[in-house]
Amino acid sequence: MWIEGKVIERQDWSDKLFSLKIKVDIGDFIAGQFIKLSQLIGDKRIGRAYSLVNPPGTDYIEVLAVAVDDGQLSPNLQVLAAGDVIDVATKATGFMTLDELPKDDKKGEHLWFLATGTAVGPFISMMATDEPWNNYQQVVLVYGVREVGDLAYLPQIRAFEAKYPQQFKLVLSVTREPFEGALSCRIPDGLNNGDIEAKAGIKLSAKDSQVMICGNPGMITDAQDCLKERGLTKNLRRAPGQITVEKYW
Repeated sequence: MWIEGKVIERQDWSDKLFSLKIKVDIGDFIAGQFIKLSQLIGDKRIGRAYSLVNPPGTDYIEVLAVAVDDGQLSPNLQVLAAGDVIDVATKATGFMTLDELPKDDKKGEHLWFLATGTAVGPFISMMATDEPWNNYQQVVLVYGVREVGDLAYLPQIRAFEAKYPQQFKLVLSVTREPFEGALSCRIPDGLNNGDIEAKAGIKLSAKDSQVMICGNPGMITDAQDCLKERGLTKNLRRAPGQITVEKYW
């Protein structure tokens, strides 16, 4: 089921990375969920899932996307401008949400977000709500990209730093060029050698940490392996753990 949305704003972060704000009513959703965008191309409908960057309660949706050269939909999305229309699914879905994490004595004191590229989107949505700040003593965002231009939403992330200076820890990693204050390693490597924890000033542990991971499959697999070696386990409803994962592809 699709409804028509209208683009109200577009932000280009680099030559391939962009955000779209789309005026559409998809009803209630939970921060961390995703929505499908779609177009009829020829006689075939092409739909792709994109995490929502905006928090619940807005009268628009916002998605962060990268245009893939041989992609079936993303190059078309990149050329959309204010006033253009796009088909949007009627309801958001997904289970990488804060209410899926363990509660009370099993949740730990520290919430870690590990993201690469466009996967930072759902974590920005979560951080724009009160929930992480009310439920965890420390919130850590580890955000890995290849180039500085890929650091989407950096001004908004800096605003979280200013609003929660004692509570929020930001660890940036840019692997292909220098950026002041950033690491230059893959996230799994930074976990293995301790650089990420040193930068955050917080130790990762099964007792104190909840870790949400979203990004490219290689990062997810390698980061999970590192965390499991430390005794962290995948979070399941039937067996609460410390690792929650969303696979983008």
